Amino acid sequence: MFRKISNNILETIGNTPLVRINNITKDLPCTVLAKVETTNPGNSIKDRMALKMIEDAEKNGSLKPGGTIIEGTSGNTGMGLAIAAIIKGYKCIFTTTDKQSKEKVDALRAFGAEVVVCPTDVEPEDPRSYYSVSSRLVKEVPNSWKPNQYDNKSNSVAHYEQTGPEIWEQTEGKITHLVVGVGTGGTISGTGRYLKEKNPNIKILGIDTYGSIFKKLKETGIIDKNEIHPYITEGIGEDFLPENVDIDLIDHFEKVTDRDAAIMTRRIPREEGIFAGNSAGSAMSGLLQMKDMFKAGDVVVVIFHDHGTRYLGKMFNDDWMRDRGFLEIKKPKAIDLITGHKNQKLLTIDASASINEALSLMNKFGISQIPVKRGNNFVGSLNDSVLFSKLFEDNNLKTKSVEDLMEAPFPMVSPQAPMEDISKLITKENNAVLMTDLAGNIHIITKHDLIQGISQICN
Repeated sequence: MFRKISNNILETIGNTPLVRINNITKDLPCTVLAKVETTNPGNSIKDRMALKMIEDAEKNGSLKPGGTIIEGTSGNTGMGLAIAAIIKGYKCIFTTTDKQSKEKVDALRAFGAEVVVCPTDVEPEDPRSYYSVSSRLVKEVPNSWKPNQYDNKSNSVAHYEQTGPEIWEQTEGKITHLVVGVGTGGTISGTGRYLKEKNPNIKILGIDTYGSIFKKLKETGIIDKNEIHPYITEGIGEDFLPENVDIDLIDHFEKVTDRDAAIMTRRIPREEGIFAGNSAGSAMSGLLQMKDMFKAGDVVVVIFHDHGTRYLGKMFNDDWMRDRGFLEIKKPKAIDLITGHKNQKLLTIDASASINEALSLMNKFGISQIPVKRGNNFVGSLNDSVLFSKLFEDNNLKTKSVEDLMEAPFPMVSPQAPMEDISKLITKENNAVLMTDLAGNIHIITKHDLIQGISQICN
């Protein structure tokens, strides 16, 4: 049955699916369900509270017609605010940190927002911080309003009114645990408060990251400045206590490393088919760390805050992962060695062609070896150093045919052939090997390709 027509995109916020996690949690005794918030129009759970903050500000007169919304955001809240601003006729200026993915910044600009990127590694009180810059701008820009998602209670109220009731209804009241990455605290506090009112035995489990204060604050009541340091994980953790974080409501905090969060972020789409972001990776990694807290019959709901497209340049980028030591460097195989020229057609020379023609072709394309074909078959090869040596002795050989001077054909290897095997085949006498890919295209692998592969391992 078709859904009724929505009057605008804001009416599509909420009512997100609850999806069973099957593979990553197969060794756990409980049922694990993901609340997939990527189906919101801004692809994140922040759409809920962004709209709620705007609507409440309109009601109390803080946000006036034609005004400018100014907010410090890691990207997702900004997206929700930007979408609502377009429908309601407001401008947006967002401050964010240089640790946020380029995709998040570009997405905000796609919706017409002005984005000011600020340094990450400064105190919140530092005038350069994205908190301080947004506070300064709201004083300088006429008719502006700062939602302040960290302390604005409309944030948690949105989840008390929407996310909590949805989860309760979708699980038919059977939920026993809620697992949420904690940043502003609105999601975990609002949703958790609603669920505990329905059943006080439900456990509210917060996911924290190393470099953040939440876990130690919960356990000791102390904000330890020595714990604060820069971290890579996005969307969770803080170096101060937002008013939306209800520490007493949260039963336990679990810390997850940047590496574990990043690796799990990549596992979710590959093993569950759900393209979720970095905070979902943290939450799922934390869930597995807490496996001893769950028993048969438990129903655990994990919030998947945002979409994986926000992290294509980071967690889903192999080079980015390797640079940070998050991805094991595997020795290249044959298919990996042709990356630099995989879209180029293999150059060959016919056995009946003249040596002059072969030299012209090799000089034109700057290649030092070329496979020789007769019809569809590879019957030999030419190597420039051997060829020039022969020509130096007898220049008249230029008029000879290729088959008169060609050497043995290059060996053929499979796409999965290890680099070590290929290096044994490429010798002083044999300068290359050939490889047929899955599409039937033939590629050449040379000494240069081997050097590039070795360089990849060393870096």
